[in-house]
Amino acid sequence: MTFYDEIGGLATMQGIVKRFYEGVASDEVLRPMYPEEDLGPAEERLLLFLVQYWGGPSTYSEQRGHPRLRMRHAPYRVDDDARVRWLTHMRAALDGADLTPEQDAQFWEYVTHAAQFMVNTLE
Repeated sequence: MTFYDEIGGLATMQGIVKRFYEGVASDEVLRPMYPEEDLGPAEERLLLFLVQYWGGPSTYSEQRGHPRLRMRHAPYRVDDDARVRWLTHMRAALDGADLTPEQDAQFWEYVTHAAQFMVNTLE
């Protein structure tokens, strides 16, 4: 059983990503990093990425190729403030999920590492 299956599969991932983007939508630092007026396409990309990362279907790679996360984020100023804001919204999203403490810790460990990895602008 994959972590994706263990936490409830697509429905759980959709809830996490939906709650995350609800926070991003009103964030004055993060929202400008999403040039599309509608956050729906960004929400779908993150959803597919997380689904694949945690052991679900590989639709992300089939549609977009290798994730190349740093390259895809390179056009945007990702500093420590952006990292903290991103994690704040992800924390709220995870807090709304029905995860065990162990599952939450595993998910949180990954996203905190990923958020730090995306920082491309030092103060």
